[in-house]
Amino acid sequence: MVFFSNAKAWPGGAFFKRWTRELERKLMGFESQEERVTQEQPVELSGSSSVAVAEGGESVEGKKIIEVGGKRFVLDKKKAEEVFAAKKVINGIDTMTFNLLPLKYQWAYDLYRNMKANHWEPEDIPMNKDIEQWRSADQLSDSDRWIVRMGIGYFSAAEGIVGDNILHVIREMVTAPELKLVLGRHAHEENIHADSLLYMISSLGIDPHECEAMFVDVESIVAKNEFVTRISKDLRRDLDMTRIENIQELAKNMFVFGQCMEGTQFYGLFGMILSLWRQNKFPGIGQMFSYTLRDESNHIELLRQLLMQLVEENPAIWTNEFKDSLVGLMRTAVGLEKQFIDDCLPVESVGLNRDDFKIYIDFIADRRLEGVGLPLLNEGVKNPFPWLAEMMDIKKEQNFFEQRVTEYQKSSALVKPQDDSDL
Repeated sequence: MVFFSNAKAWPGGAFFKRWTRELERKLMGFESQEERVTQEQPVELSGSSSVAVAEGGESVEGKKIIEVGGKRFVLDKKKAEEVFAAKKVINGIDTMTFNLLPLKYQWAYDLYRNMKANHWEPEDIPMNKDIEQWRSADQLSDSDRWIVRMGIGYFSAAEGIVGDNILHVIREMVTAPELKLVLGRHAHEENIHADSLLYMISSLGIDPHECEAMFVDVESIVAKNEFVTRISKDLRRDLDMTRIENIQELAKNMFVFGQCMEGTQFYGLFGMILSLWRQNKFPGIGQMFSYTLRDESNHIELLRQLLMQLVEENPAIWTNEFKDSLVGLMRTAVGLEKQFIDDCLPVESVGLNRDDFKIYIDFIADRRLEGVGLPLLNEGVKNPFPWLAEMMDIKKEQNFFEQRVTEYQKSSALVKPQDDSDL
C-alpha cells in the first residue's frame, strides 16, 4: 500500500493527478536534484520529538524521511493508519483538526459532491406567471390556493426544524470529518429551501403573519412538528454515547428525521404541488419544489446511509425491540400525515384525491422501511400515482430534470443521488 495514496480520492483535473503521481514517486524514493526522499533510513533522536526514530544506523520501520532544503521531516505511517482506523460515526478520534483525508466514508463524500453540484438559488426562478395566476379571479380555484398556503405554511418552518436538528444534534455527535462535511451541506440546503419559501411568500404578497398563524393554529401541522421536535429535544443534553440506549436515541433521531419526516411526511405536499404544476399552475413554485425534491432525495439517502453505518459499527443497538419501536414511529408518522392530507384537501379536485394520497403515503412509508431493513406496514400496496412515479422515481427522474432544471446545474450534468429508489 502506498503511504497516503488515498490522496487520489481528491477531486481535480489532470494537473492534480499528475501532481499526485509525482508526489507518490517521491515518497517511494525517486530522487530529484532539489530534494531527496529516503525510506526507512536511520535518523538521530531529537530531545523532545514525539516521533520515535532509530539509533545506530538501524532502519526505521513504517516511517518516511523527507529531506527538503536541508530540513528533515519524519512521517509516521503507523500513526496515520491508527488515526484512520479510529474514524467512526460516533466516539471516534477526539481531535479539533478537520482532516478529511484519507476518506473512510467515501459514500459521504460522494453525496457531498452530488449535493454541491445541484446547487440552486430561489431568486433565479421567475415568479411572474405565479403572481399573475394568484391575482387572477378565474385561473385558480380556492382549493389550489389553499394547497399552496398549506405548503408554504408548513414548509416555511419545517425546513428550519430539519436544518437545526442536523446542525445541533446529528452533526455535533458524529466525529468523522467527512460526515460533518456532508451534514453541513445538508443544513445549508435546508436554509436554501427556507429562503425559497420566503421568496414565494413575498412574490405572492401573502401576509407572513398568516404563515406563522398556520404553523401554530392548524392542528395537523402542530402535531407533525411536535412529533419530530420532541425526538430532537431528547438528544439536546449531555449523554454518555458509549451507552447502548443513548446510541439508540441517536439512531432513532436519524430514522425519524430522514425516513419519517423528510422521507415520508414531506411527500404528500410534494405530490400535491407537483400535481398543480402538471396542470400548468404555479410554474415557479412547482420548479422550486422540484429542486427541493431533488435535494431531499439526497438528504434521505444521507441519513439512511448514516443510520446503517451507525448500526454496523454498533450492532448491539439493533435489537428486535428497537426495530419494532422504529416501525411504530413510522406508523405514527403515517397517521399524522394522513390527518394533514385531510386538512390540505378539504375539497377534492382533478388529480387531487384524498384517499389516493393516503395510499401514496403508505407506499412511500414502506419504501423507507424497506430501505433500512425493517418490516413493512402495508405489504403489497401499489403506487396510485403512476405519473408521480414517472416524475419523481430516481430511476426515471433523469428525463424529468433534463427537461426542466438543467439551467441550474453546477457541473456539466445533473448529479443524482447514489441510491434512493424512493417513490
